[in-house]
Amino acid sequence: MSLASQSIKSLREQLAARTISPSEIVEDLHSTVERLNPQIGAFLSLDIAAAKTEAEQSDVTKALGGIPVAIKDNINVTGQPCTCASKILAENYIAPYDATAIKRLRDGGAVPFGRLNMDEFAMGSSTENSALGVTRNPWDLERIPGGSSGGSAAAVASGMALAALGSDTGGSIRQPAALCGCVGIKPTYGRVSRFGLVAFASSLDQIGTFTRTVEDGALVLNQICGHDTNDSTSLGVSVPDFSAGLKSGVKGMRIGLPKEYFIDGTHPAVTAAVDAAVKHYQSLGAEIVEISLPHTDAGVATYYILAPAEASANLARFDGVRYGHRTPQAADVLDHYMSSRSEGFGPEVKRRILLGTYVLSSGYYDAYYLKAQKARTLIRQDFERAFAEVDVILSPTAPSPAHKLGSMRDNPIQMYLEDIFTIAANLAGLPAMSLPCGFAEENGKKLPVGMQLIARPLDEGTMLRAAYAYESTTDWHLQRPPLFA
Repeated sequence: MSLASQSIKSLREQLAARTISPSEIVEDLHSTVERLNPQIGAFLSLDIAAAKTEAEQSDVTKALGGIPVAIKDNINVTGQPCTCASKILAENYIAPYDATAIKRLRDGGAVPFGRLNMDEFAMGSSTENSALGVTRNPWDLERIPGGSSGGSAAAVASGMALAALGSDTGGSIRQPAALCGCVGIKPTYGRVSRFGLVAFASSLDQIGTFTRTVEDGALVLNQICGHDTNDSTSLGVSVPDFSAGLKSGVKGMRIGLPKEYFIDGTHPAVTAAVDAAVKHYQSLGAEIVEISLPHTDAGVATYYILAPAEASANLARFDGVRYGHRTPQAADVLDHYMSSRSEGFGPEVKRRILLGTYVLSSGYYDAYYLKAQKARTLIRQDFERAFAEVDVILSPTAPSPAHKLGSMRDNPIQMYLEDIFTIAANLAGLPAMSLPCGFAEENGKKLPVGMQLIARPLDEGTMLRAAYAYESTTDWHLQRPPLFA
């Protein structure tokens, strides 16, 4: 068995026993990337010399000592490009510092390993919006891997990475994890510092993890969480050991099924897989409770007012003056700004900047932005009432398996609806995750289906315990795409 195909837990045991070395893991992963990335397109860049040097110097006695972790290309790593998959940064921006999440990984002995493709500035659900190339789903190379963290999900699912960091603003970790058949975790808003994450929507963005197992996800999450004075939204709370209670089981746990998430229009294979997962939880001793989240219908509209509004403000800094793409010819300062941004940003980013600028403009602020903030409060209150009755909430992660590349490219509204089940957790700041629970079959190809779990704020432990109970008594997480290392 190749090192690239093993779990972090297994590799940690071998590293502790000195039967393998960190540089051997890096070499094995590098070999897998060279073989598969030309087909999948998950990695944008990989400084193998730097990774090997860091691996050789890593302390294997630390929590993640010697473990390579791949990084979404909107998280700064010193000396590495940070393109956000955009032309506006791809030409000349090199990160001058480590994001706090990267610093914490390094403090735990982990090795940053390559830069992963994404939708430009994390705006998208398919990774087709990348200005630097398409990423393909390792289960079917004619299909999307999801987005915006499609490169992260595809790298982990294909065996090119043991773990990866991504960012989740409206489902950008959970949705691609579901479509690629891996475990994706979005912690509570504020659990992981956003310092060094290129901002899309600051009140929604959160860094999280991709792994092939729940246990590996807990190991990486342990390392990246914690208070950071560089981030004003970072929570000053202690971080429990997320691995400690994984095996406590779900007997007596109350699992809520929101009726608004089990709707017509969901793919039959998704419905069947999630229904089977609910029955499995019952067999493990969990109590299933039907609940209601009555403002769910407002979620997509609320998100697509608030997120573009924040993006409009956050992306104003990309003006071609200090760094990034600068138009070679401009008649005056105004032409410089307009041309640099017009040439540098792709269509989806422009669409969201325009939408965000509009809803913040005089005469429309109260009608749209202020009303959306009120709707966000109602959505959060729905969850507060639900969690008075249940311990975790279960739903599909995405309404359908991965669709064909290009099939929704000209239909942005339909693409936005792909996040219908994931958006609310971001609006409410809740921890949420996706884990594999089945497959759809189309034209002889198996396409992964994901199940979402949502927990109370700062209760990642209960969420992970529920996920582990399911994973450890099923084998969906052991299934591998045909290209797997």
